[in-house]
Parts: sequence; C-alpha cells; structure tokens
Amino acid sequence: MLVAPSILSADFGKLADEVEAICNSGCDLVHVDVMDGHFVPNLTIGPVVVSAVAKVATKPLDIHLMVENNSFFVDLFASLNPRYISFHIEEEKHPHRLIEKIRSLGIKPAIVLNPHTPPEAIEFLISELDMILLMSVNPGFGGQKFIPSVIEKAKRLKSLIEKYNPNCLIEVDGGVNDKNISLLKEAGVDIVVAGSYVFNHTKGYEYAISSLKR
Repeated sequence: MLVAPSILSADFGKLADEVEAICNSGCDLVHVDVMDGHFVPNLTIGPVVVSAVAKVATKPLDIHLMVENNSFFVDLFASLNPRYISFHIEEEKHPHRLIEKIRSLGIKPAIVLNPHTPPEAIEFLISELDMILLMSVNPGFGGQKFIPSVIEKAKRLKSLIEKYNPNCLIEVDGGVNDKNISLLKEAGVDIVVAGSYVFNHTKGYEYAISSLKR
C-alpha cells in the first residue's frame, strides 16, 4: 500500500517543516488538495504555496484538482512537475482532451469520482489513465467520516481496470485509517490518501504511515 498524506491537514504555519517531516517518515507521495470555492465550498491553495511545497518535498506531488475550469489549473501547476494531476469527471466536459493535455506535459493523468459517481461512468476512459481516485468522503473538507460503500465501488472499478488497463492504479481519499485499510487493500486499492489520520496521530507521522503500509 502506498501512502499519500494530504497536506490539507498539516499546520500551514510551518508547512515546509510538515512536508519535510512526512517525506522523512516514509510517505510515497505528497497529496495536494486544490479547491477553488466553486466546485467545492472551500478555498485552499494556489501555485505560490504549492511551489513552496514542491521545493521542500523529496517525494512526488499528487495534485488533486477540485475546481471549475480544469485546463486553466493544469496550466498553473504543470511547471511544478507533479507525478499525478487528477480532476473530477463531474466537472469536465471534455475529459479525453484534458487527459491528453496532462500526458503531453509529462504528467500522469488521473480522474476522480465523487461518492455518487459509478465506476462505469469512466469505463471508456480507463485505458487512457494512470490512476483513478475514489472519494470516500464528500470533497471539500478534511476530517470527514469514511463512506463504506467505496469498498464495493473499488471492487467494481478493479474489475474494469483488469479488463481495460491493468497498469492503472486505484487511489482512495477520505476517512482512511488503520480500521479500514485492510478492507481497502482487499478491494484492490493501491494508494491511500490520509490527512487527519497522519497529521493528528498521537504516535507521530512515521507510526501513522507505517501502520497503513502494514
């Protein structure tokens, strides 16, 4: 299991230290939630802050766009060379075109599905993707409770991936902890995003990350 701590739950007063700490504690990716206050009812960070994160991160960035006008935001962040840029299928009118654009920039394209969106909605895009992110909470805020139905959804998605593109990874974001990690692994999930669980763990970042990997 790969672990991508979400910096949405970090202490932004010492963000550089927080990013260095999770990288030194064994994370695999640094998950960056970009919200525009339109697609979701929250506003987070822009290219200046993400650029600062990229300078100190020793692990690849995993940028999750929760925005309107996806193409504009892809252009904003492309120069930071993230490993992944993911966008919500619910917001994008021309997903295949955007996938091609992201890949042309040397970045791995990924699509995000909200809790209500079935995997079959992107069945004919799976062959073009490197990763699919399943939201296990409603997007917009950290610290929410895990939605159990994502387990069955991940299993259905895994079947489609095996049919169309076995190299495509499944990522899950929201409410992940040591209580549900085994179920996610059994469902075929490859990467978990964990914000509150990592940054608020009483035993520290390294223990939290290793407990998800175990």
